Amino acid sequence: MTAQIIDGKAFAERLRDKVGTVAADFAKRAGRKAGLAVVLVGADAASEVYVRSKGRATLVANMASFEHRLPADTAQGDLLALVERLNADPAVDGILVQLPLPQGLDEQTIISAISPDKDVDGFHVTNAGRLAVGQEGFVPCTPLGCMMLLTDRLGDLSSLNAVVIGRSNIVGKPMAQLLLDANATVTIAHSRTKDLADVVRRADIVVAAVGRPEMVRGDWIKPGATIIDVGINRLPPEEGAEKGRLVGDVAFTEASEHAGAITPVPGGVGPMTIAVLLRNTLVAAYRNEGIALPDGAL
Repeated sequence: MTAQIIDGKAFAERLRDKVGTVAADFAKRAGRKAGLAVVLVGADAASEVYVRSKGRATLVANMASFEHRLPADTAQGDLLALVERLNADPAVDGILVQLPLPQGLDEQTIISAISPDKDVDGFHVTNAGRLAVGQEGFVPCTPLGCMMLLTDRLGDLSSLNAVVIGRSNIVGKPMAQLLLDANATVTIAHSRTKDLADVVRRADIVVAAVGRPEMVRGDWIKPGATIIDVGINRLPPEEGAEKGRLVGDVAFTEASEHAGAITPVPGGVGPMTIAVLLRNTLVAAYRNEGIALPDGAL
């Protein structure tokens, strides 16, 4: 068996095109563009690249981008004051504080200061609670992107056995909740799960988000299962190479011999995160203006 590749990059491009079209409609109806504010504290290289990508994608999608770059020694009170100003700014629909924050800044305190209605990353405890009880709120971008890929591939997830490997607040827990809401039977596993390989072998859907390169081996995979690999890990460079290759949490070549479909790394889940962030920001803009989002638009 050779697994079908789930092309997250192509799906994300289609979603971004939809967002751009709907965002142009919003601007006409509201008299302004939907706005995303991104706050970067310090000069973490990976965060710099990610923030630039978000800024470019926001502008291409017919939305306004507001970037706030602060030095690494910014006091927590000053960062909280900025978040409060963005909460009160009617031009800003979504607020994203880029993580990780420098040492000395409490991430949970900062996230909790963001208005839940502008928390387009879906990390605020209020939005986590809304997801848990089935109320309308914002879902973290990566698990929501994974669900979009799964439903596009499989349609109805009812009665399917799903295993989520990883229990983080950002991916694992919201991913499990989304699968439960879709009527899948869900097991949350992690690196300390007893007989993890046997647990995975029973799964029709495997979402790997544990942060360990190629931990999930090919012989763990049930024939025909759908694999969503959230992991992005860089291996040590080989001789003569400046950088090591990127791999996921799943041994891709091995797993492809058993799975029915699988996301690659890179080019699978990764591109979905920014696309869903733009989607969440646009949803926030419609809600903030009290304008009904066109049915089926996103």
